[in-house]
Amino acid sequence: MAAAMYRGVLFAEKIIARRGAQVLSNAAVAPLAGVQQKRHLNVHEHVSFTLLKKAGIPVPGFGVAHTAEEAVDIAKGLDSTDVVVKAQVLTGGRGKGYFKGGLKGGVKLVYSADEAGDIAGKMIGDLLVTKQTGEKGIACNKVMVCERKFPRREFYMAIMLERSFGGPVIIASSQGGVNIEEVAEESPDAIFKFPIDIAVGMTDDKAKEIALKLGLESRLEETVAVIHSLYNAFVNYDASLIEINPYAEDTYGKMYALDAKMKFDDNAEFRQKDIFSERDWSQEDPKEVEASQHNLNYIALDGNIGCLVNGAGLAMATMDIIKLHGGSPANFLDVGGGATSEQVKEAFKIITADPQVHAIMVNIFGGIMRCDVIAQGIIAAAEELSLKIPIVVRLQGTNVDDAKALIALSNLRILPCDNLDDAAKMAVKLSNIMSLAKAANIDVKFEIPV
Repeated sequence: MAAAMYRGVLFAEKIIARRGAQVLSNAAVAPLAGVQQKRHLNVHEHVSFTLLKKAGIPVPGFGVAHTAEEAVDIAKGLDSTDVVVKAQVLTGGRGKGYFKGGLKGGVKLVYSADEAGDIAGKMIGDLLVTKQTGEKGIACNKVMVCERKFPRREFYMAIMLERSFGGPVIIASSQGGVNIEEVAEESPDAIFKFPIDIAVGMTDDKAKEIALKLGLESRLEETVAVIHSLYNAFVNYDASLIEINPYAEDTYGKMYALDAKMKFDDNAEFRQKDIFSERDWSQEDPKEVEASQHNLNYIALDGNIGCLVNGAGLAMATMDIIKLHGGSPANFLDVGGGATSEQVKEAFKIITADPQVHAIMVNIFGGIMRCDVIAQGIIAAAEELSLKIPIVVRLQGTNVDDAKALIALSNLRILPCDNLDDAAKMAVKLSNIMSLAKAANIDVKFEIPV
């Protein structure tokens, strides 16, 4: 059905891509119809390296530079004349990206400390554009300077929570150093999945099985130790993903994690304070940062109909029905089951900060939440922000009659609608009118009457 198709496209492109989830096989990702919006902390590579090193997993020597001068000093202190300078940005595809200042690639090989400083100077303070960021790019405020290793064999190892396995799963491949999505598409048999019983944990037998599947029988003892460390880090750090690509053997026969990505469950922030202190707010959408400060679940999208809904499932259904009627949602915004009128007002501020929003659709089912509280927030927002775009409101549930009375007495141009289908049609039609008017430079305003 259209709703299900839209759900797949929207969340595959926006939520999975944003979190950097790896599509490892056709069976590796649970159906998107069951996805609920969650926040997961994403940290820079240098933080991942620090945590892996602390867990006992070998990494190259490295340091973090905020200036070109710092990059030179770090490079001089490394045990290698061949150095890699990596832009520290929270996006995939750094190596194939480009900086708006002209430098190509966010991962550069250099051969002297001075060259490391020169490259770092071109990266720091510039915007890196990748497939994931789009043309707007993402700011690079620091770089990681690390020893270059010359791998003769590269492998892939990751551990993540997977619903289809009911717990953590280790995913491994002997084809490391490349995009694992490409391996999944071209050589799915080269990817192995090892479910871990969380009650039992990682055993020596399971670790040996993984090592042998990777073809590391010559380094069996060392690999078993690394797999144990990987699993322990996953549990001890409350991680939702640890990905090492590649885990490589260099020309001297030593094994290293040469690239790492880690994500963490936000619900564990209270016991992982050191890790969460590394959150780089500059790398996140300002509207999403503001929403999180008000305990709102918000994800910016590309459409022109702002959505304010309570409950992740209802929010997804609302976006589905907007798309079904030819519209395009501008955001996913779930105010939760216990939102106050103040939170609703803040939600409106965040939605209307997007200049592409031409209409707002409010869809509230008052179970735990009271509809009159939502109505108060809508009215306060409309008055305080002097909103000049149409607001379509569909309220059902607790105190809905009181809510309707409040909206009617407000004398604001808030358009109530009892039926969800009709509300979606109205929101789409009004957004189209506003879009056409804007394209024709006609000033159409849904203002508060004088």
